[in-house]
Amino acid sequence: MTFTDLFESGKHSQNLGHFASIVRMALVDGELIPAEVKLLERFARKLDITEVEYAIVLKNPSKYPINPPNSASERLQRMLDLFKIIFADHEIDEEERSLIARYAIGLGYTEVLANKLIKRSIAIFKGGLDLEDYRYLLNKK
Repeated sequence: MTFTDLFESGKHSQNLGHFASIVRMALVDGELIPAEVKLLERFARKLDITEVEYAIVLKNPSKYPINPPNSASERLQRMLDLFKIIFADHEIDEEERSLIARYAIGLGYTEVLANKLIKRSIAIFKGGLDLEDYRYLLNKK
């Protein structure tokens, strides 16, 4: 196994863990709605999740650990992905908020930073934002 293979395997493991977290967020309020299914399929393609992995994760997403990325930009991208799935039904409930707070801490944010990020994200996340807009709005004072 080459060094590149090890890197790809580690990256895929991170992507699989991230996808499982997205699935947990989608399932937190019960059945998947069509908008959530569409987003899950898009995230699966984006994260190179195979159809077999997709089915396995859908059955038991909690068996995959959070593998936080090293870069702040990638952590923020993961938070954006989660907010997209949360707001697929145009609302956030307390269970979703609690789960995303735990996930943010799992990604490496302190509790204070996680709460600030989530509070500001909820306030600004009323539609689809790209990463640059999301980053700008979060950092705006």
